[in-house]
Amino acid sequence: MRAFVLDRDGWGLMDVPDPRPGRGQVVVRTTAAGLCHSDLTLAGRDPGAHPFALPLVLGHELAGTVVELGPGVAPGELSVGTPVVGYGPRGCGRCTTCAAGAENYCRAPGPRFPPGLGAQGALADHVAVDATHLLAAPCVDPAQGAALSDAGLTAAHALGRALGALGLPPAEVSVVVVGIGGLGHVAVQLARRTGARVVAVDPVPAKRALAARLGADVVLAPGEDLEPAVRVLTEGRGADVVLDLVGSPATVAQAAALVAVNGVVSVVGVGSGRLQVGMHALPLGVRTDLPFWGTRPELAALLDLAAAGEVRVEVEEVALADVADTYARLAAGTVPGRAVMVPALDR
Repeated sequence: MRAFVLDRDGWGLMDVPDPRPGRGQVVVRTTAAGLCHSDLTLAGRDPGAHPFALPLVLGHELAGTVVELGPGVAPGELSVGTPVVGYGPRGCGRCTTCAAGAENYCRAPGPRFPPGLGAQGALADHVAVDATHLLAAPCVDPAQGAALSDAGLTAAHALGRALGALGLPPAEVSVVVVGIGGLGHVAVQLARRTGARVVAVDPVPAKRALAARLGADVVLAPGEDLEPAVRVLTEGRGADVVLDLVGSPATVAQAAALVAVNGVVSVVGVGSGRLQVGMHALPLGVRTDLPFWGTRPELAALLDLAAAGEVRVEVEEVALADVADTYARLAAGTVPGRAVMVPALDR
C-alpha cells in the first residue's frame, strides 16, 4: 500500500506492506488523516533521538472505515463498515485517569506510542489500530473528524481546564486566544459557545479576519499596543484566560502581561518560550497550565458538536501525493486552518 514514511534519511511517499491486525486491533481504511506540527518536530530530530524504531508511517489524526476485525475483537459498536475517528493518547488503560478516559494523563510510567507518533500511522491507505481507541462517528465528515481528533480536542481540553479553574459564570469571562491557526480558530468557536468574550490575536491579517468571521468579539495584532487594548476591553482587569497556542518567548511574555488577577495562563503551543512564575512575576492568584491533547469523553462531545454543525474546522484537503509539499507549507506557516490528507483525492 502507499504510505508517507519518516526514515533515517528523510521522509517521503513509498510502498509498504498492508497492515495486519494484532490482538484487540482492527484494520481501518483511511478516509482522512491530519497533518500536524508535531510531525515537523519528529522530522527535525536526529534519527537516533527517537525512542521508537524507524521507518515510521506518520499520521496521528485518523478518520476511516473499519475493514477487518482482529483476534479478540467481537462485532459490536465497531464492525466492518463502521466509520470511525481515532482517539490518540495511549495510557496503561488501568489507572484512575485512564479509567476516566483521560489517557493523556496516564499515571503509570510509559512510554506508549500512538499511531503516527511511534506506532505505524494513518498517512496511508490502511492502518491497524487498537479497537479501544476508536470512536464510531457515522455523522461526521471524515476530514472534520480527523482534524477534530487532535487540533479540535487539544483546543477544547485546554479551554475546558482553564474555564473550570476559574469557577466564574462564562458571561463574566474574557478569553484571549493567541495564535489563530489550526487550534486557535477552533478555540475561538468553542469559547464563543460558552458565552465568554473572545479576543483573538494573530500577526496575519487573514487569520484575524478568520477569527472575526468565526465570532471573535475583537481581533488584534500582537505588539506593544496589545496589552493596553486588552486592558481597555476588560475595564482594566486583563484577561481571565489566556490561551497561548504558539508558546514562543514573545507570546509567553505577552500572556503574562495580559492575564488578570486570579486568571489562567494556558500554554498549549510547543515553542521554546518559558513562563516565569513567582511573586511579582505574575498577578496574584494566577494559575498556569500545560495541557496535553484531551480526554476520550471530550472527543466524543466534540464529535457530537460537529455532527450538529456547532463547530467546524477550516480544512484544506490534500492528496497523499501532495503531503510532502503540504508539510513544507505548514512549516512556512502558509496553511490556513488545518491540512488533512484524503486518499480519495489520489484516485
